Amino acid sequence: MPAVVNRAVIMACALTASHVLQVEALLDTIKWDSNGLVVAIAQHIDTGAILMQGFANRDAVATTMNSHLATFYSRSRANLWTKGETSSNFINVLDVFFDCDHDSIIYLGVPDGPTCHTGAETCYFTSAADILGSLQSGTKSALTTLYLLEDIIKQKKLEIEEQTTTSSNKASWTKTLLENRKLLCSKIREEADELCRSVEEDEGKDRTSSEFADVLYHAMVLLAVQDVNLQEVMKILRARFSQSGIDEKKNRKSGL
Repeated sequence: MPAVVNRAVIMACALTASHVLQVEALLDTIKWDSNGLVVAIAQHIDTGAILMQGFANRDAVATTMNSHLATFYSRSRANLWTKGETSSNFINVLDVFFDCDHDSIIYLGVPDGPTCHTGAETCYFTSAADILGSLQSGTKSALTTLYLLEDIIKQKKLEIEEQTTTSSNKASWTKTLLENRKLLCSKIREEADELCRSVEEDEGKDRTSSEFADVLYHAMVLLAVQDVNLQEVMKILRARFSQSGIDEKKNRKSGL
């Protein structure tokens, strides 16, 4: 018996009768297709990346909600399967979302490793723009805006480390900042001050948006300098959702 089954069984044993009834009632609201299936999409809770898409039947969704492990229904094998049962790259589901018509669902969670069987972080790494030749180079995965920016900054850092140049050979502000920490920190202080002044001097929403974009960009370059991934920051923010900001600051000051 696969290890994942044992793990799911152990977690399911702790379920209360009330919880089981609530799950069953929720499953009754789903609009299953003629084969008793619904589209199930796994999405990374921090990056927003779509990890994979499959199909789920009633038992698969119930198993996911009870075990917190993304579980699907294999149409070719006609049985349930939990992502990671052979690779150990589980998708730990923190919440399940239903669309407005309740005929598709999202497993929102955190993967233990690469989701795709190819070893890619997600199954979505083929860009139509790349195939059609409308872009010079692809992002290699369907990244959200912040993570695409992080990917670009990391590429600039890699070019510095490998002493390579871009095809255009144009000067790069990002590379300049990566190589000059004093300049980088001074720019962050400068942009943060301009952001605050956009509020203090009532410069309007557009100005505030622009100044915040500058702060965010320069701060992300600083993260790259320190080899900090944006996902690590998101994880800390998510952990703080469940506690008072005032208490969190007190604990930080006391060293707890």
